[in-house]
Amino acid sequence: MEVPRRRFLQLAVSTVVIPAADPAEAQDWPHRVVRVVVGLPAGGGADAVARILANRLSEMWHQQVIVENRSGASGTLAYDAVAHAAPDGYTILLAARAPQLNQLLFSSINHNAADFAPVTLIGKFPYLLVVPASSPVKSLQEFISLARANPGKLTFASTGIGTLPHLAGELLKRAVGIEMTHVPYRGVAAGAMNDLVAGRVDAMFNALASLLQPVRTGQVRALAVTTAERFPAVHELPTFAECGVPGFDVASWYAFYLPARTPPEIIKKIQADTATALIDPAVRVKFEPLGTALIGSMPDQLADTARADAERFGPIIKALNITGE
Repeated sequence: MEVPRRRFLQLAVSTVVIPAADPAEAQDWPHRVVRVVVGLPAGGGADAVARILANRLSEMWHQQVIVENRSGASGTLAYDAVAHAAPDGYTILLAARAPQLNQLLFSSINHNAADFAPVTLIGKFPYLLVVPASSPVKSLQEFISLARANPGKLTFASTGIGTLPHLAGELLKRAVGIEMTHVPYRGVAAGAMNDLVAGRVDAMFNALASLLQPVRTGQVRALAVTTAERFPAVHELPTFAECGVPGFDVASWYAFYLPARTPPEIIKKIQADTATALIDPAVRVKFEPLGTALIGSMPDQLADTARADAERFGPIIKALNITGE
């Protein structure tokens, strides 16, 4: 859900409950270029989020804020770069996954959650469960019934092993006691959508932004949205809970993190200025095509969100021995 304007203003001026520091540390910050590091390629959703905010923060700070794409190793190269950067506020991570999940999915990374200081949530977006337009399935309840009648025969596509669309499918299997076969792709453009439309796979979990146009044009049929509440951009779609799967809540989010040991005053400034940017009408308009609800947060709320994701998905990752690609 989107946070009202008044709440955003409160976030922008609230005091962060973190140890006190010399205010002079933040008064002169920034006095050189700030980098926002993104673990995904240019042109994608995360890149767009980073560039929208980088442009607005550049104007606010009167300093250049550049976006640096460090794709590869499932985005963990970006986390590594920020974890080992100087804790001076000049290297910011645009995260699209809780650092704790990296520890669960990848054995060879050179960072852990303690290497990061949470700053603020930026926005969240849901996933949709979709089926081919030619499928006889018209609702989530019908999909679950079909899976129960054909254990292990239904297939669901995702954007890769260990991604949230994959974990959403595994969570559904556990929640309602069904068996499905996972078919991982390296992104929607790598054949997933073509195979879904053609009926070569039975269903797919993927991000709203990627599926909204195919749903609107009738190429695929959306059954439900994965968030706990209906999502504004597709308010006509029911939630999994409304379809008889209580407690089902899967959403991705974007957030800013800094290296651990960054001075608290700098964390406060970046959080407050980001909250101010997120209520700018010009910024909000640019976010609309991304299917992302702007939310903002205090650092402790981001920390709680990341921890909750690890607690929700950790048991599934361990039980199925899922290893990220």
